[in-house]
Amino acid sequence: MSEEYQEPKESEDIKETETDKQEDDDYEKVCFICRRPENRAGRLIRMPGNMDVCSDCMQKAFNSLQSGNLLGNYQEILKNYPNMGMDLINLNELGMNSPEVPKRQKLKKKKAKEEAEAPKFERSQIPAPHQMKAQLDEFVVGQEQAKKSISVAVYNHYKRVLADPSDGIEIEKSNLLLLGPTGSGKTYLVKTLARLLNVPLAIADATSLTEAGYIGDDIESVITKLLAAADNDVERAERGIVYIDEIDKIAKKKNTTTRDVSGESVQQELLKMLEGADVEVPVGSNSKNAMVPMTTVNTANILFICGGAFPDLEDIVKQRLNEKAGIGFGAELKDTFEKDKNILAKTTTEDLRRFGMIPEFLGRLPVIVALESLTEELLLRILKEPRNAIIRQYQKLLAMDEVRLEFEEEALKVIARRAMEKETGARALRSIIEEYMMDIMYEIPKDDNIGTVTITKDFLEHTGGPRIAMRGMEPA
Repeated sequence: MSEEYQEPKESEDIKETETDKQEDDDYEKVCFICRRPENRAGRLIRMPGNMDVCSDCMQKAFNSLQSGNLLGNYQEILKNYPNMGMDLINLNELGMNSPEVPKRQKLKKKKAKEEAEAPKFERSQIPAPHQMKAQLDEFVVGQEQAKKSISVAVYNHYKRVLADPSDGIEIEKSNLLLLGPTGSGKTYLVKTLARLLNVPLAIADATSLTEAGYIGDDIESVITKLLAAADNDVERAERGIVYIDEIDKIAKKKNTTTRDVSGESVQQELLKMLEGADVEVPVGSNSKNAMVPMTTVNTANILFICGGAFPDLEDIVKQRLNEKAGIGFGAELKDTFEKDKNILAKTTTEDLRRFGMIPEFLGRLPVIVALESLTEELLLRILKEPRNAIIRQYQKLLAMDEVRLEFEEEALKVIARRAMEKETGARALRSIIEEYMMDIMYEIPKDDNIGTVTITKDFLEHTGGPRIAMRGMEPA
């Protein structure tokens, strides 16, 4: 008896469902090596193992493999291709012998309507200085003069970006240099500013920068971070903000017998970038190699903000001011500036030059802004007033457990006083609150009947505990 004929079933790996078709319509392919989507890299070439590669990367691959074998130099290739995921590729896949096919890497497509309606950078998007400062006031307490100076400098910078050069008048860049003790809010000010302006922001640490050819990050890595923050959109990156923190760490070294590859050399290499130059950076990677496509970013319209604590700069300023001290009526006394906590506000370019910054570097940072040292009163306001205040963050955390968190005024004063003793600025506030809130955050979820927790002065001074009210028993 002959068996009834059955058509062979289509393999699950090959069968394409309606859902798969819908996904293909909503997503576009991405180059496996440079990570560029198909709308930027052009038509992609399907490779064995379900990998898609753009023509640029394919050509570079052929060029780099003319002197060797792909499989024989596999380890060397992995060093040069940082974007090739170790979990997505193996030798069997390269040899087309693997039964497992890696998932296709895709990127969500932008709708044509969204692309057409993409907002352009216009003058109306730039808030006036008083509006910019008012927005900063919601997040940053104190530092009135610093916020005013930064608002004016940023406003003038973006007007320069949109200025019409046809009249022959070129407006110079207004890069900023922020001076202030640790924890005074330098980085937080820049982060808040970039968020309000909706421009890409890259934050780099000057301590990791070295002269080209030495171990460490090259100067171009700063622009690479900015390009990544702008989703590899060169046009958007060219109107972004770069913040270089710890800039005082690249001061010229004194009494050194070795080559200063992380000090004066870095300042010299930053000169052209601060002024405006074409920088060639890799796309989708942190390092340059033969397989990563390169693009050129012009830094002429990028706002550079450098910040640092500049320890010992106060002594240099005091020494200069004390040289004018004398004896007699109307003369400045030598101890006049000893107790001045905001002595950095009197800093001049000459003081920074004596600190170790070269004149050419300082000339490209025309706006010098000094932040005030935080007082106990300012720390108390930082705890309560900003939109993103620390105690509001903890109140939100406990509100998710349906528990109300309150702080007595005297308890907040104790926290501010202890933060002053640590001498680390606003950073000390969170560490102090975290220390006391740890047990509360651990115990509260155990009892669903707790309605309100009040942090008291006695609890912070270890002479009592927090005041707890059960649900339905909270005071009106």
